[in-house]
Amino acid sequence: MGQHFTLTASDSFKLGAYRADPAGPAKGGIVVIQEIFGVNHHIRAVCDRLAGEGYAAVAPAVFDRQQPKFECGYTPDEIANARKFVANPDWGAMLRDVQAAIDDLKKDGPVAIMGFCMGGTISFLSACKLNGLSAAVCYYGGQIAKNADQKPKVPCQMHFGEKDASIPMSDVEAIKQKRGADCEIYVYPDAQHGFHCDERGSYQEAAAKLAWQRSMAFLAKNVK
Repeated sequence: MGQHFTLTASDSFKLGAYRADPAGPAKGGIVVIQEIFGVNHHIRAVCDRLAGEGYAAVAPAVFDRQQPKFECGYTPDEIANARKFVANPDWGAMLRDVQAAIDDLKKDGPVAIMGFCMGGTISFLSACKLNGLSAAVCYYGGQIAKNADQKPKVPCQMHFGEKDASIPMSDVEAIKQKRGADCEIYVYPDAQHGFHCDERGSYQEAAAKLAWQRSMAFLAKNVK
């Protein structure tokens, strides 16, 4: 369903991206932001799924500045290797790449952003800092708590797993205290980090289904 193409950021850097389009006219566009595993099979599948929901979806390869075309799976060795990309993340550069994806989708109507893990944090930062978005959906963004003093410019929805070993509930409570008035924040009992990804051992079907239903209702309300 999808295809690979090239985006050009504001500093003229060219990065790869994956795009999936609906069968008919698009309701709008969704920028999909990867986990630390690159624009891999799972992220491409999310784009394809969003296209099935009627949206044009673009996943920019935000690690291309460090290692072009990087993608991997979820073995312990692959996870350990992928962590190097976020040891000292250049959020500014990644946001420039995200802005290029937003700009590419504008012709398809209003644009939202959806991100997972590292991408969840980028989605929140994009909602606060970037232009051209209508809404943001953030799945288990581990650095949101550190940035929760920033106020999103657009409606924002967040999803966290109660059993997430890398995002303590104290972080989620801090986010609720600072952003509860302007963000929808959901916590899923028994769900771990990565609960949305059906290719990982942490997949939790009930939480994933409910979070997706909430995400689609949120997008339907705000991307129009």
